[in-house]
Amino acid sequence: MSNPAKPIIFSDFFTEGQYQTEVETLAVSESKKSLTIGVPKEIILSEHRVSLAPQSIRTLCGYGHKVVIESGAGIKSSFSDHHFSEAGAHISYSKEEVFKSQVLVKIAPPTSEEIDLMQPEQILISPLQLPVLKDDYLEKLKKKRITALAMEYLQSEDGSYPIVRIMSEIAGMSAVLTAAEYLNNTREGGRGLLLGGVSGVPPAKIVILGAGVVAESAIKVALSLGASIRVFDNNITKLMRLQNAVGRHLHTSSINPVYLAYQLTSADVVIGAIHSKSGRTPIIVTEEMVSKMKNGAVIVDISIDQGGCIETSHMTTLDDPSFIKHGVIHYCVPNIASKVSRTSSLAVSNIITPLLLKMSANLHFDNLLYEHKGIRSGCYTYKGCITNEYLSRRFGLKYTSLDLLMTSKS
Repeated sequence: MSNPAKPIIFSDFFTEGQYQTEVETLAVSESKKSLTIGVPKEIILSEHRVSLAPQSIRTLCGYGHKVVIESGAGIKSSFSDHHFSEAGAHISYSKEEVFKSQVLVKIAPPTSEEIDLMQPEQILISPLQLPVLKDDYLEKLKKKRITALAMEYLQSEDGSYPIVRIMSEIAGMSAVLTAAEYLNNTREGGRGLLLGGVSGVPPAKIVILGAGVVAESAIKVALSLGASIRVFDNNITKLMRLQNAVGRHLHTSSINPVYLAYQLTSADVVIGAIHSKSGRTPIIVTEEMVSKMKNGAVIVDISIDQGGCIETSHMTTLDDPSFIKHGVIHYCVPNIASKVSRTSSLAVSNIITPLLLKMSANLHFDNLLYEHKGIRSGCYTYKGCITNEYLSRRFGLKYTSLDLLMTSKS
């Protein structure tokens, strides 16, 4: 007759094996790819920002990647070579050395001369900025089989555009403060107007085109300064969301040309904040509308990096940021966030760093494109193919769908 089973004591059951020798096992983890990341010094559009901040470089170097940064790249953002070196970056005095990196990260689109320095099969992460694109830009990227990602078209899992959103927040705040600066007498053509008014004197009137993130940030600053606001957008859901986000009733309207023209005649400031998901922004304000505005009124066209939503707008730089047409001051700087270059650099760096870490976690960059639709949406050239339909039409080049090219994982 077998012995009855030994009763299990409660405390023994939960502590059994706690102090016994464990069998040694080898940790098995997925292979990761070490990257060489190049950060060149920007040379166009009076660009003051840098694409990667020292704290992000410390993280990337901690994961085993090599970051090569051109000497002086962060000076205008108050980041010295010493800051980057202490974070683990290799400081290079040769632009050619930086452009030999596997991945190039720029805060401004590369010039034709910079593309000549790039290596075949490289990965480029930079803004696209449609107004500055030249006819040979895409041809040169195609010839070198560059895989290029446009920062402004990269999407997160929820369908939003993180780079656009964070830059829009900064641009919206900067637009109102810039307009306030141009309204005073220290600028040529300024009306000598205080944006918020004072007791007994009405405030300035601001017309905002678009009800997105730029508008939300601009409205919060304008309201805090006491300005009077009108918001126009054809998306009524956006207008409803905007009022909820701001937390108060706003004067809003759909984009009715007759009513818009009426509001513009008495506007002191117009902020163009229309964003296009692909291609150029539509013209909302015609030259005739601008000609009927007040002398000394200010237009800040933030949409200029996608062509502008005001007919009289043309691209300017931070060195020469404004011009006057029909008596109206136009401020059309595509990189308006560069006015606060340190804040902007930190913001962009926080978003680009996780993308670079995702790239290193995949043995092939193709796997990353295959698995992430949001990253595919930002890819406009891929191994000699133009994968953005708008760009292919604009420059008369053959379009190839990236979804068709990404048939399987590597």
